[in-house]
Amino acid sequence: MRDAAARWMQHYITAWTSNEPEDIRALFTEDAVYATRPDDPEPWTGREEIVERWIAGRDKPGDWTFEWTLLGVDGGRAFVQGRTDYRGDSRSYDNLWIIQLTGDGRATAFTEWYMPRK
Repeated sequence: MRDAAARWMQHYITAWTSNEPEDIRALFTEDAVYATRPDDPEPWTGREEIVERWIAGRDKPGDWTFEWTLLGVDGGRAFVQGRTDYRGDSRSYDNLWIIQLTGDGRATAFTEWYMPRK
């Protein structure tokens, strides 16, 4: 499972960089749920909504850097700690992601926490 989670993370970074709908679609099952925070009242539901909302809020390639560490896995669930730094406006965030993966390596659920760094 650790290898599957690491592969998923690499594909996520590819999609984040490209913002190509097919790269984003490849990450998620058809009925996946993407929560931009744990108490998200309106998570992105379904692969097509995930693609649409991702592209609507996309980051430009080269405007950010991301470092991550796989903290662990439990069954099909992966726990990732990250740090995102944006160039130009000096925003930085600490991240915690929980990703529920299927046997074929796609996510059925993705929840993120992001906290501004001081």
